[in-house]
Amino acid sequence: MDLFELLEIAQKEEKTQKPIRLKCCTAAGCLSSNGQELKLALEKAITDAGVNDKVEVIGVGCMGLCSEGPLVMVEPEGVLYGKVKPEEAPAIIGSLNGGKNKVKKIDLNHPFFKRQMPIVLENSGKIDPERIESYIAADGYLSLYRVLHEMKPMDVVNEITKSGLRGRGGAGYPTGLKWSLVAKATSDKKYVVCNADEGDPGAFMDRSILESDPHRILEGMAIAAYAVGAQQGFIYVRGEYPLAINRLNTAIRQARKLGLMGTQIFESSFDFRIDIRIGAGAFVCGEETALMASIEGRRGMPRPRPPFPAESGLWGHPTLINNVETYSNITPIIRNGANWFAKIGTEKSKGTKVFALAGNISNTGLIEVPMGTTIDEIVNDIGGGVPDGGKVKAVQTGGPSGGCIPANVFDTKIDYDSLMAVGSIMGSGGMIVMDDTANMVKIAKFFIEFCMDESCGKCIPCRAGTVQIKKILDKILEGNGTQKDMKNLSDLCDVVRSTSLCGLGQSAPNPVLSTLRHFNEEYQVLLKDGKVEKVEKTEKIGKPEKVKESKK
Repeated sequence: MDLFELLEIAQKEEKTQKPIRLKCCTAAGCLSSNGQELKLALEKAITDAGVNDKVEVIGVGCMGLCSEGPLVMVEPEGVLYGKVKPEEAPAIIGSLNGGKNKVKKIDLNHPFFKRQMPIVLENSGKIDPERIESYIAADGYLSLYRVLHEMKPMDVVNEITKSGLRGRGGAGYPTGLKWSLVAKATSDKKYVVCNADEGDPGAFMDRSILESDPHRILEGMAIAAYAVGAQQGFIYVRGEYPLAINRLNTAIRQARKLGLMGTQIFESSFDFRIDIRIGAGAFVCGEETALMASIEGRRGMPRPRPPFPAESGLWGHPTLINNVETYSNITPIIRNGANWFAKIGTEKSKGTKVFALAGNISNTGLIEVPMGTTIDEIVNDIGGGVPDGGKVKAVQTGGPSGGCIPANVFDTKIDYDSLMAVGSIMGSGGMIVMDDTANMVKIAKFFIEFCMDESCGKCIPCRAGTVQIKKILDKILEGNGTQKDMKNLSDLCDVVRSTSLCGLGQSAPNPVLSTLRHFNEEYQVLLKDGKVEKVEKTEKIGKPEKVKESKK
């Protein structure tokens, strides 16, 4: 494969497109609502109408607005239909010649679409994730060609460093710095790993990206491997994502067939292959040392650091680990330049962030916004607020490792430092909205119970501490708690956070601490000796500290 052949594939793909294209969402969310049956019904309606020469149906990935699925986009007209039923397919085909139909149309001028900035999601809902030709027609693999023929490995590292990209899996470690550490390490073998073990309740960002644009991950990993000197990559994905796994396997086979994976890629001296490792669903395997143990065939349990993976990772060799969204940013940074990316976002948080917007929100779905967008803009403008005029009480970001943010601080900007200041973290991008009927003490209990169940048990603070935190919360919810229990709860959270071995234990108390800080009155009214008014020193309780490492 050379550049001419790549461009030839792109041109052929564009020429074979039919004048009218119906893009039908075939991501997991829409498939669960009869999306596949809808696609087949559209194909049949086209045949019945005798317009096969003019109209085609293309299965695409997530279009974002999951609450309105299954979705169908008509191009080039730019009409989006929502909650489409298979029996409505003939009406849509009939309307292509000017006829009217009663199928629900989605307003593309709604803030849900207008306030977003797709970079990671630029291909989602637009290309066929099961055809490499569709990806190549969207400038796929051109960035890989460029780095192999126009850039030295350290040039690539410097470009990513200059962009200001930070890891999108949790704590936001500078991506370029991590790459430089692996690149400078001396070893006969190096590895590149994609952490796709997305285990946060309510999170579906990585799953949607893998289902919608799998070649984007492969290309980003290949560029990273060239930059750090690796020849082998692994994608660690949880077994609960069968569609994502199937599409990744298909993408890898297609890339190998065209010579875009394997030996002498683009007629260069660069060799690289990617294999998939399927996780059994252990939340702790999102922690990088536990993830590596699982890839090696051992029980997924974390180990103390140092040594860090950049020095001693898989089988003792230097290993680069980034998550799905981080790798998805690499191709556009190489294509458009580091300066372009660095101009987006805030001073310390560059680029965009993908969020899975879920919970008591009108517009459930997948969104991508520039760093610096406020929580209020996401929840009330893009998300449309609580359905039926309800009132938003809080949002929970960062999954079980994050915190609950009250509505009175929704002017908080979405960036790493601002979220930390209000007692939460960015995490991998889950955002769960809660209305004013939510009991925040029960919410805290839910998350600590999740972390308790998912603890690997290796270290005592996490293994025993989460159990004791849960017991205190049970006591409070039963109406038997006291002010002494409140102090014990706060102190125990601090101990677990400060002394646990890995990111799971260190961040497990965050939801409890954030509710103690922002919703202390809800605890007080449940106590035997409680007070309705907010107690003193609330700000001290659960005051956030810097997260020591990324959970994912």
